[in-house]
Amino acid sequence: MEDAKEEIRARLAVEDVVGQYIELKRAGRNFKGHSPWGTDRTPSFMVSPDKGIWHDFSSNKGGDIFTFVMEMEGCTFREALEKLAQQAGVELRRYSGDDKKQAAHKARLFEVLELATKYFQYCLSKNKSVMQYVFYKRNMNKKTVENFRIGYAPQSGDALKKFLTKRGFTKQEMEDAGLLNQYGGDLFRGRMTIPLMDVGGRVIGFTARILNDKDKNSPKYLNTPETILYNKGRHIFGLSQAKDAIRRTDYVVVVEGNMDVISSHQAGVNQAVATAGTAMTEMHLKSFARMTKDIRLAYDGDEAGIRAAERAISMASKFGIYLSVIDDYHGCKDADELIQKDPKLWQEAVNSYRPALEWLLEKYESKYNLRTEKGFQEYATETKKLIDQIDPEDTVLREKYERIAAERLGISLEAYRAKKVEAPEKKKLKKVNVVKNTTFESKAEKSLAALVKIGKLDAEGIEVRDYNEGELSLIFEQQYQKFSPDELKRELKSIMRRVMEERATEERKELEEEIRKAEEAGDDAKVGELMQKMSKLLRKK
Repeated sequence: MEDAKEEIRARLAVEDVVGQYIELKRAGRNFKGHSPWGTDRTPSFMVSPDKGIWHDFSSNKGGDIFTFVMEMEGCTFREALEKLAQQAGVELRRYSGDDKKQAAHKARLFEVLELATKYFQYCLSKNKSVMQYVFYKRNMNKKTVENFRIGYAPQSGDALKKFLTKRGFTKQEMEDAGLLNQYGGDLFRGRMTIPLMDVGGRVIGFTARILNDKDKNSPKYLNTPETILYNKGRHIFGLSQAKDAIRRTDYVVVVEGNMDVISSHQAGVNQAVATAGTAMTEMHLKSFARMTKDIRLAYDGDEAGIRAAERAISMASKFGIYLSVIDDYHGCKDADELIQKDPKLWQEAVNSYRPALEWLLEKYESKYNLRTEKGFQEYATETKKLIDQIDPEDTVLREKYERIAAERLGISLEAYRAKKVEAPEKKKLKKVNVVKNTTFESKAEKSLAALVKIGKLDAEGIEVRDYNEGELSLIFEQQYQKFSPDELKRELKSIMRRVMEERATEERKELEEEIRKAEEAGDDAKVGELMQKMSKLLRKK
């Protein structure tokens, strides 16, 4: 793949690629422009045609054409590679050994989903009652309907299937695109359809809403199942429409539902996106972090919203993200309802965000009865777990929230700090020892990650270490692209055995080091405890 990268670099001048996004002016042998991320008054963005690189002095970012597209588009290395290869007229298959059948199959799936989208749009335009629902009940305007490509799936059981069959698509292609149900008929029937798009705006699936909220026999929303194009844990709804606004304003608003996103864009808050429900993943945060470090969560204040904020906080610290919460809904249940009431109130709410930790401490105070011993202990435990996730080097921020929690409990700061929270520490240590120890990396670990994350294989309970997705894509393409499904399964089993052996060796070395330190400290009890662990480990082996 390095050959492909060099061929693309040779065909595309760095100033031409960057010039598609920002205005550049000649400055001697280089080019200058204003930062697309900062608020520089004088040009701080430099491009060097001779070296083929760029650097933004206001944000301290830099790199080549690939990193620039990744930053601007909020995409993965593979997506940037494909985009630039298309511009340069480079066929990646000649370099990566891609299976031509698989590449052609993916292309067909994009085609069938694009045609399905146009079909649903056409059906909406011909159905007056559904148009009334979309334009009057849901209060969408024409621009919004066009921008999000809203459509309608007919009630007939196989209308879409018949249409696509006439256009030359097979049943298998429709199934692989997630358009058919388990009986071979249309998955979406009698529903308003909303396409799910990748960051480049290509349709990868659908979410479809019932038209009658009184219908209790059907789920309100029906979504495309996971396919080779659509992955729930990675997809961010509305990102293709929101990315320009996110880069321009340097913040993103994460709402709970797709309709919240659509309503928000119509109300002028174009930075709004949504993950699948409130289940934010590290992949989502990585995508956001490429564009902005300011993430504002517009979650409900219920238990699900609180837990979602807790999970986001624990992950956000890894990426240096500033996490805040939007919660002033003026009595409405969510963003969509508030926008229907008054769009200006939603814009005010977005600008009245609060630090996520501050919001959560307040929610805990309402949740636990501090007058009881049980509530007192629960509040102390939950807040301590949360505050312990703050970067230890950020002593000012940590002390701020420690003081808030201590004051709520009516105890001294020293007493609060002295509280031990055992459960999360044990859980964290287990995770570090097995998965997060980045000092030990091997070819087997990366191969396992590539097979699971890129090849979508099941590692049967073995936790997979985190690596750069672009690197994993290259590993999979170079090593496994031509493997049959059976060969991939056999390779996975072999790699899993190797990884387990390497991790056991790694764990043994760590235990040996701990035993040595305990012996030097004269801690006989600790030595005995560690020796028992070593004995169990050797028996497993």
